[in-house]
Amino acid sequence: MSRQLIEITDPNDERIAPYRNIRERDLVGRQGLFIAEGRVVLNVLFSTSRFRAQSLFLRDNRVAGTSDLLERVPPEVPIYVAGGEIMDEIAGFNIHRGILAVGEKGDEPAAEALLDSLPEKALVVALSAIANHDNLGAIFRNAAAFGADAVLLDSDCCDPLYRKAIRVSVGAALKVPFANAGKAQDMTALLHSRGFEVLAMTPQGEKDVSEIARTNRTALLLGAEGPGLDAGLLESWPTVRISMRDDFDSLNVATASAIALHHLWLKR
Repeated sequence: MSRQLIEITDPNDERIAPYRNIRERDLVGRQGLFIAEGRVVLNVLFSTSRFRAQSLFLRDNRVAGTSDLLERVPPEVPIYVAGGEIMDEIAGFNIHRGILAVGEKGDEPAAEALLDSLPEKALVVALSAIANHDNLGAIFRNAAAFGADAVLLDSDCCDPLYRKAIRVSVGAALKVPFANAGKAQDMTALLHSRGFEVLAMTPQGEKDVSEIARTNRTALLLGAEGPGLDAGLLESWPTVRISMRDDFDSLNVATASAIALHHLWLKR
């Protein structure tokens, strides 16, 4: 491998400061940066991601097996390497995957501009109050798998560029365009103004999602696990459900998104 690797032997080396105490920094934010973790996620970051990497940090025993990944790292992006004990001390816990990168969030597009950039035929996933990072990451993964053109998040959603959300999404959060769109009512009104038919998912929906005829512009609206969508949203838009046994009332929101998006994918 021709790339120069920069060895880190001092856990206090300022060059790797963004990697220090990862879990604590997850909680307080990173001022425009994010952490990407694992080979699969970094393959996306250095191939199809819309974000720029600032640096890469590897455990020394992972270098030999990542030559194909390292070939995709731009020459201006430094690649740091450390032994396991040093890396774990820097991160604050055992980084068993041994592959990390720092990315730059950059300027997030306005929701209006994102919708205006979509093709005439488009599918959007709209999320309200999805505050669980596992669910958010899984929904992004499903959105990528079933051809969603974008994801909109209301102001009560968590950050899709949180480390765990990126990991659960297997990098889809770095690939699928997304934007924050304010309050849920404002988000759905914006979608409607751009010609989208908003379909609100609820176990009590009027139609099964398999019965829906997909329009040129469709937005699938999903709410938080447990409380679901606000009553005002359910009154404002057509509702759809996933039919199931009478003695069981609902699915995990990420699972529901996968089933619904698959039906819409088949009708593309």
